[in-house]
Amino acid sequence: MIRLITQTVLVTWALAGTVFAAEQVLTLDPAATEIDFVLDATGHKVRGKLFLVSGRIRFDLDSGVADGELRIDARKADTGNKRRDKTMHKKVLESARYPLFVFRPTGVEGALSETEASELTLVGTLSIHGDEHPFSIPVQVEQDGDVVSASATFIVPYADWGLYRPNLLFIRVAPEVEVRIEAKGSLTSAAGVP
Repeated sequence: MIRLITQTVLVTWALAGTVFAAEQVLTLDPAATEIDFVLDATGHKVRGKLFLVSGRIRFDLDSGVADGELRIDARKADTGNKRRDKTMHKKVLESARYPLFVFRPTGVEGALSETEASELTLVGTLSIHGDEHPFSIPVQVEQDGDVVSASATFIVPYADWGLYRPNLLFIRVAPEVEVRIEAKGSLTSAAGVP
């Protein structure tokens, strides 16, 4: 009888661990997330900030399937220069018309370690300026229990995607912008999460 109870407990524990390991949900904390961008221009770099509205990703590393959304507020993009920001919002981002950047993952590649830094790649689409583009984000992840720190650096080829490139007479800006994200969030089992 004791052997049967022990086996039942071990099987239940093993199955619970499998469910946790297979499908998980990462919920990012907007208050603990920093998003910076850098745009090269003639003789200088334009640096700015973006702000996460919400971020939740459900993923299964065994199958490589992911879904969810990372939503960034385009209306709050800020470089610290009012004149430049006015041009950025009115002509480049058209943020009154397209208020959000949304990344929707459809897949995840890599392995997540509980003891050391992991490298994952989120594959999906980036919705920007009213259009969706296939997009991948390489992410470095560190896990401490259910707390996750993630960092990512990637390039957005905004000019190739049809956004206005704000060149002036003697000032040329790059056709792409580098984005860096430092985020914190919580990792939970997907069981019971809608």
